[in-house]
Amino acid sequence: MDFAPRQAADGAWLAPAKLNLTLRIVGRRADGYHLLQSVFQFIDRCDRLFFEPRDDGQVRRVQGAKDVPEERDLVVRAARLLQRQTGCQNGVDIRVDKQLPMGGGLGGGSSDAATTLHALNQLWDLELGIDQLAALGLELGADVPVFVRARAAWAEGVGEQLEPVALPEPWYLVLVPPCQVSTAAVFSDPDLTRDSAPITIAGFVGGDDRNDCLPVVLRRYAPVAEAFRWLDARAKARLTGTGCCLFAAFDDQARAEQLRAEAPVAWSAFVAKGCNHSPLMRTP
Repeated sequence: MDFAPRQAADGAWLAPAKLNLTLRIVGRRADGYHLLQSVFQFIDRCDRLFFEPRDDGQVRRVQGAKDVPEERDLVVRAARLLQRQTGCQNGVDIRVDKQLPMGGGLGGGSSDAATTLHALNQLWDLELGIDQLAALGLELGADVPVFVRARAAWAEGVGEQLEPVALPEPWYLVLVPPCQVSTAAVFSDPDLTRDSAPITIAGFVGGDDRNDCLPVVLRRYAPVAEAFRWLDARAKARLTGTGCCLFAAFDDQARAEQLRAEAPVAWSAFVAKGCNHSPLMRTP
């Protein structure tokens, strides 16, 4: 696979969403981090990032998530991390056209950071390799490396041990209930299962695709529970990550669109295609 990121015709760099097709918590490290098994697959729903190089070394976010202070935004942190690690004196203005919901479990912030690393590596002529970019991404968050590596993957450890997998690429209906789920609250919940038996990729392919966070999220967040009941009555509903977003897979787009049209107006809903290769790497 060609790992060179490609801009869209309008100059945008895509930052795709991901779905966790399973999420098992199989233990805990001494430092408190949970040990996971998960499967990541991209969908073609994306944030869109624009970069305007500066020659004064400043990194500025000129548009982005309103609820995230600029200094905490992962795109700003990613750009400054690249500067520190490479000694680059270039700067950049970053504009983020957010399409992915906050707290949804779709990985929008991590994906934005990974796209920033890829784009600035190219725009600043840094010539870092994929392993170097993934290592930097891990400093920003456990989910960033999978977006950097741009392949659907089986993940272990805290999510950083990645093995590419070839998966079916169905159409997904994604529901976005009107709430944000706190990952910290879910992982600190005393009722969270933390000792699931590890499985293999073959076990996942054979149908063991549960999300250990689902019971906690449904109990703590009534809007997610309501949306889950609605979707699960019509298709197999699943939760992505520790977010609020629910999804179901369909063989054809028409059925997914039909169900989207039936969804209560209180929820945002969209249909997206599953992708084993990140759309960032496939943009014509």
